[in-house]
Amino acid sequence: MRTGPIDILMVTYDRPGHTRLSLPRLLDTCDESMRVWLWHNGTHEETLEIVRSNASHPRVHEFRHSVENVRLREPTNWFWSRATGDYLAKVDDDNLMPDGWGQTLRAAHEAEPRLGVIGCWSFRPEDHLPELAARKVRPLGGGHRLLQNCWVAGTGHLLKRRCIDEQGALADGQTFTNWCVQLAARGWIHGWYYPFLYMENMSDPRSEYTDVRTEEDFQSRRGLSAQRFGVKTLEQSRRRQPLHARRLQTCSTDPRDYLGWRGRARRWLRRLRPGESL
Repeated sequence: MRTGPIDILMVTYDRPGHTRLSLPRLLDTCDESMRVWLWHNGTHEETLEIVRSNASHPRVHEFRHSVENVRLREPTNWFWSRATGDYLAKVDDDNLMPDGWGQTLRAAHEAEPRLGVIGCWSFRPEDHLPELAARKVRPLGGGHRLLQNCWVAGTGHLLKRRCIDEQGALADGQTFTNWCVQLAARGWIHGWYYPFLYMENMSDPRSEYTDVRTEEDFQSRRGLSAQRFGVKTLEQSRRRQPLHARRLQTCSTDPRDYLGWRGRARRWLRRLRPGESL
């Protein structure tokens, strides 16, 4: 069976401690069929030097530096428009990828033609609730399994190039979550490989690698997801992680629940319950 090439985007910013671990780890997990595209935002010298020192690695295909801190859409669309692999991935600079993640996700893709976006699991093992998750686990071709959902995280995932060809790039103001939901409405299947492939999320305040140990740390490094979902304190962030994991193991797999009037109702309710996602 033909093994399709994988292109991977990593975006870095101003967290040298995380980048010093995550980037070499990503490169170590890549085989000869995988290429890494590096995009660095901003002018943080220590982080930039770490990225530059890895840019000559044989698995690195291209390095781009943006002095301006541009966020999701521009780096993603830049990458999607240039990468030629059959499969495209994104890994954030605060994730430590597990051995064999790309090869395993690719094998699932090649066994299941309608698999769209499949991801690694970024929560703690204790957040897994097998009796709840079992209701959403579905078999795939080739003996693979999936915890199905209408979207996965914007990191640690692998998607088919055909998904982008069919749906197009991220639109202005569009989140990756919404892009996935719209793709699910077209009949593509998303979710997390199961049993989970655990990737370390160093931004989880429960991680041994976290650099967020005090309220001051949290406020200075408050990320996009925390801002988007109204997480305002370190304690809220700690409480949100297992609650978010539980919800992903139980929420609807019907994309109609997140689009149109149903989606608007959910977003309205979300504003009344800060800290929740879709």
